[in-house]
Order: sequence, then structure tokens, then C-alpha cells
Amino acid sequence: MDKVARSRSGPCQSGGQQKKLGLKLGVHNRRRARLIWLWVVFYGVAVCSLSRSETPLLAGNTESEPRDALERLPPLDWTGDLSARMIDGIHRFIDRYAAEVIAGRAGRWSRDLTSVDTYRRSVAPQRKELARILGLVDKRLEPEMEFFGTLENPARVAESETLVVDQVRWSVLEEVWGEGLLITPRGRIRGRAVVLPDADQVPEQMADLSGTTGTPLGRLLAENGVQVVIPTLISRDSQFSGNPGIDRWTNQPHREWIYRQAFQSGRHIIGYELQKIISVIDWFSSHEGVALPLSVAGYGEGGLLAFYAGAIDERIDSVLVSGYFGPRERLWEEPVYRNVWALQKTFGDAEIATLIFPRSLIVDYSQVPPVDGPPPATNSQRNIAAPGKLWTPSLQEVRSEFQRALDLLDGAEIEPKFRFVHSSGDPEPNPSRVAAFELLESMQIETRNQARTPLVDVRRTPDFERRQLRQIKQLSEHAQRQVLFADRIRDAFFQGDRSSPEQWKESTRKFRDYYWDEIVGRLPQPSLSPSPRARKVYDEPGWVGYEVILDVWPDVYAWGILALPRDLRPGEQRPVVVCQHGHDGLPEELVAQEGRAFEIYGALAARLAGEGFITFSPHNPTRGGNHFRTIERKANPVQASLFSVITGQHQQILRWLSSLPFVDSSRIAFYGLSWGGRTAIRVPALLEDYCLSITSGDFNHWNRKLITVDYTNSYMYSEAFETYEFNLANTFDHSELAGLIAPRPFMVESGYYDAVAWIEWVGYEYAQVKRLYDELGVSDRTRLEFFPGPHRINGVG
Repeated sequence: MDKVARSRSGPCQSGGQQKKLGLKLGVHNRRRARLIWLWVVFYGVAVCSLSRSETPLLAGNTESEPRDALERLPPLDWTGDLSARMIDGIHRFIDRYAAEVIAGRAGRWSRDLTSVDTYRRSVAPQRKELARILGLVDKRLEPEMEFFGTLENPARVAESETLVVDQVRWSVLEEVWGEGLLITPRGRIRGRAVVLPDADQVPEQMADLSGTTGTPLGRLLAENGVQVVIPTLISRDSQFSGNPGIDRWTNQPHREWIYRQAFQSGRHIIGYELQKIISVIDWFSSHEGVALPLSVAGYGEGGLLAFYAGAIDERIDSVLVSGYFGPRERLWEEPVYRNVWALQKTFGDAEIATLIFPRSLIVDYSQVPPVDGPPPATNSQRNIAAPGKLWTPSLQEVRSEFQRALDLLDGAEIEPKFRFVHSSGDPEPNPSRVAAFELLESMQIETRNQARTPLVDVRRTPDFERRQLRQIKQLSEHAQRQVLFADRIRDAFFQGDRSSPEQWKESTRKFRDYYWDEIVGRLPQPSLSPSPRARKVYDEPGWVGYEVILDVWPDVYAWGILALPRDLRPGEQRPVVVCQHGHDGLPEELVAQEGRAFEIYGALAARLAGEGFITFSPHNPTRGGNHFRTIERKANPVQASLFSVITGQHQQILRWLSSLPFVDSSRIAFYGLSWGGRTAIRVPALLEDYCLSITSGDFNHWNRKLITVDYTNSYMYSEAFETYEFNLANTFDHSELAGLIAPRPFMVESGYYDAVAWIEWVGYEYAQVKRLYDELGVSDRTRLEFFPGPHRINGVG
């Protein structure tokens, strides 16, 4: 049998016709070399849709010696760490792209300021979108407020001649309760408020019960006739971020621990806590009688929540934000639990403030609770929390953002009831009394100068830790259920016509667009010509290798090793296999003949080239630890991701490969391991010019793998915070992504001893792929190969 089909005989056949390409692939392990056969079946693939460049991308012609043509390219003279250089360039590109997206916000609004009613209608789409990206997608339960206590810790916490303080809880979602304190004035109730402490405070501090410094905002309001609920927030501590059942612990702040679990199903720690706040508003609003003014007020993380609650719920009359408001262009530097998909595309703090208009907003310039990073890991904890810090912006920065909100409302029918409060000197680490009295004034409540008598907590052993643990467990269990039951939601979402391969492709095109736009994030098409530069770096008996750089966007390039078989003749066209390395890898690892890389990849690209295939081994920008992961943080708020960039790199790789006279552009395949296997299922799902894909050491029940807390190799116990994709669980898992590759050939390799996932998850997810290919009548275009090995390329089936 010929090593490869020696000439191009036209596009791949469809229907009942087929081509089979025999490939002799040698795969070595530590002990011996073995010669094996890999059969790759090519069917039903349209001629490459990438248009050829009008100007040659490769010097020479179809009759020239291919190696000579490559060597006539402009020389590649770059030195140093090309991986680090690539990641630095992507950072600069994303920085510019984010600035451009933010600058275009105005085009996403159509404010009609002619009247209050027309204004509210005109911003309703933005209000709805903000609620969605913050994860407010679950229907709340009917509001029920319960006194909550035990014999040792009774519901009645404290009382004075003017007010009483009770422990309470209230229904929010199925199995999710809010907990906190209810402060009720003894006299006439003149208003109602939700007061939100910072995440590192307990409600008792806002009630003047637990070491309060500064203004105990909850008590101050209550002394002036306001009934107050002070919820417990998920803290920034890491004590409960793990699972005692498998003895796995992390230093993730509790907020990150919930954020990771929630993000995958389109929910968020911010959204969960907003649900608790809005449930209190539901309860306040359910009271019969004269409607009383409603307000929300918060400090630090509570300020963030008060701000968002006021923007989303129009029943709230007044909002006090302390220790939060300001410019948000450096959101990517803040803790990951503040990461909100697509937020900055439409919203800065000024834009969110305009959603509070025509109601009252008080911005109190106070000290942001400082956070230098996640909690340090203890001996039992894995040090895997995402980086992130909080700092106090300058007075000028906050004032400027506040003024920008006023400017956006310029020309309104009524003057905005916005107030900016700051004291002389350095900002205080708590809400100011001036801001509190501004809030009372906005509620039309006359302030009373009453003496503050001490409140005595009558509970014997108030257990703040157990309260915190209850709140964390409830949210964790809720988030886990959403992913476990998301299969039914995906089944309803991902529907296509299975009557034929052609009908399937056509009917699922909309899902490819959705995945690209809403999950990955679509960047503009590569704006530069590839302008290939090359240098010869390998001269082996069976093949010659060239290091190649291709331009993609300014500061972004694709880089890899092109391997040409020595027996490639002038005028001949061969298929290409794009071979993709895993996390923290380099292109040369796919041609390495010894060492750890050889054990993992078996010199895949070199072996294929020696057997007659052209191979290209591109670099995946996944080196450098948090430096590459931070690209995701910069990209997410403007609706993009690292895969947005990687997909663009592959668009350019395909463009260039298809232009080469010795490449059969209808037969360009993808084969990747680990992070490369992740790429092998995502990029070909988007780019149809890959005629087949083999994913190794990655395919499994992906969403569950990401968020389960019951599996030691879950991403919940990994430093890879960039892996999470907003709302993926309700739209795509690996089987649906394979469905976007169908009816092109698709294969999965999985080692029994691969720690990526339980082998049962691989079989569970692949069963859905096999059913699809069977129903399309192309059963032999897909295969799952289990093998008795670890995390490595197998290359047998």
C-alpha cells in the first residue's frame, strides 16, 4: 500500500463513496518501538471554503521543489522565548480590543430621555441583559421570613427601648435560604431597607453588636424608624472551600469557590446574593397597607450588591453605595468572583448608575476593603486560588465616573437625584454618617438625634462559622444540581435535522454561530496577511522541518513547525495533519525523539511526516501560569476568551496551509492531546475547513468535570481558573461540540489510567456522539478508542 495518496484526485467523496488513507505510524514507549497502522477515513467534506490569497503566500510554483520554495520565504530571525513573546503580544492585542469595545458602549444604548416612562422602556433591554449576565435566571420562591434560633442561640438577639434585633432566615430558591438579622423599630415603621455589610463583615457589625467601628448603618437607620434586614454574605475566607468527603481543600475564597461552580451554568455568586436581596424586597413589598420607601445600602462587596440590586429592581427607591463605585476598566485585576461575562461591552459603573435613574443614588467615597490576594494556603489546602486584589481608587477617579453618569443623563426631563458624598482627608473604612443621613433624606424620613444605648447580644454562643457554612453548602448544592440536570436543557436547545448529513450541517449552523458568539466570543477576522517567515530547524532522514511564523492581528501571530516528507515531489499534493500539544507545551515536543515529551506524544508529528504526511505543529498559548490565564480575565468582560484568539490563529493557519501548492486543502486534519485535545474539539467545531478531528486525553462529561466537588481531579481543585465558560452547561458539552463537527470524521482516544476524567464519563458522553453518527447514517466516521495507558497519544485505532 502506498504511504499516502500521491496526488490530489479532487475533493473528498460524499454519499456512499469513500477514500481510505493508509498511514503507517510508529509509536514508541520507554521499552521498545512498535510499528502500527492508523486508518483515517475521509468522507463528505466540502472543498475548503477559505479563499486563496490574491497574492502568493509562498514563493515558488507547483512545479518547484517544495523545500526550496519554503527556503525562499523571508527568513525568520526572531530569537528568545517565542512562547512568552506570543503571550505578551496577545495581552497587548486584548488590551486594545477591550478599549475599542468599551469606547463603543454608547452604540449599545438608545436612551429616550423625553419622559420617565419612555426612559424606563428604552433601557429595559439593558436592565434585562444585566440581570442575565449576573446570573439572575432562577424563579424565586414566595417570600417567607422566619425567626430562626435554638435554645442556646434564640431568635431574639438583642433589644432596647427603641428597637429589637432578631435572627431570621427567608426562602429564596429551592433549598436556598437567606440568613441574617432583622432590626425592627418599636414605634411606627417609616421605611424599609436592606443593609449589606462587606464580605469580610458579619451582619452583627452593621447592627452595632459585634465590634463595630465607624457607622453601624443598620442600627442608625433603625433608630430613625426604618425596618432593616442585614443578610449574611459569602465571605472571602477559605475555611470551607473544599470537600471533607474526599479530604480535598483549597485556598479559594468562599466567593471564588461558589463562583466557579455557578459560572458554568449561567449563574454567579453575585447573582445568588442578589436573589437573596431581591427576596427581601419581595417580602417587604408583600406587606399590606401604605407603601413605604424601600432602600438598599451596602459597603464594599455589599456596596457592589446594593448597586446592582438598585439597577435591576425598580421597586427600590434609594440606593447607597459605599466603598465600591468607580472606574471598572481594571476589572480583570479584581478577584475572579467579580468576573462577569460581557459586562464591559455594555456597562461601566456610570452606565449601571443610569439604570437607577430616576430613583435616588448616593455614592459614598470611602475606603474599599483592601484585598492583596487570596488567603494564603494552609498545610491542608492546595494553593490554587486565582490572583486578584481590591484597592481604593482616587477621589478624582470616582468623581469622574460619577460625573460620567450625570453626563449620560444630560437632557433628562427631571434632574437626577444622584448625590456624591466624601469627607475631607483620607477615605474612611466604613460608610459615613453623612451618607446615611443622605439616604434617610432620600427616603423622606426626618432624622432623629437619639442616643445610642448599648445593645447586648443575649445569645450564648453566636456561631458565625456555622451560619457561613450553611450558606456556602446551600449555594454549592444548588449550583451542582444545575449542571447535573443540564443535560435535559441541552437536549432541548441542541436540535437539528438528522434526516441526512447535509440537512444536519445546515440545520445546526445556527448553533455554531451561537457557540462562537455567546460562549467563545467572536473576534474580528484576522486583519493581517499571513506574511510567512521560516527557518529550517530539522533535517531528518525522512523529513525536513521549518519553524514558521504567521501574522494574525497586530501583536498576534501563529507559530509552529511545518514538517515536509522528503519524498514530496513537485506538483504533488498531500494531506496535512495539524498536531496540537497540551498545556505548558511547545511545538518541538511533537517531534521530540526522546525524553518526557516523547513518552507523551510519541513524536507524533515526526512519525506522520516520516510516513508521508505533511504536519504542522502550532503553539497553543498556554504557558506561563497566571500570565496566560489572565488573558481570559481581560477578555471575558468584553465577551471574548483565550479561545477567541486561538480560533483566529487557526483561521490564519488554515488560510496559509490551503495556499501551499503541495497541500491538499480539502484534507487538513486535526489531532491534539490534553489542552490540544480541548482545542481539537473546539476549533474544528467552529472552523469547517478541518476535515476531521481526533481528540486525545480530554473528551469527557466536561461540565461535570469542571464543577464537581466529589472528584479529586475536578477543575475545582485546579489552578486553571480560566477554564470556566459562562453558561456552557445549558448549551454545549463535548457531545454537542462533536455534533458541530459531524458529519465530518471524529475520533476520541482515552486511556484507562488517564486522570483527566473517570472513564465512565468518557463513555457516557461519547454514547451521544455515536447515536448521532448512527442516525445520520455515517456510523463509520466516528470511533472511541479506550486503551490501557495514561495521559498520552495512543495513535493505534
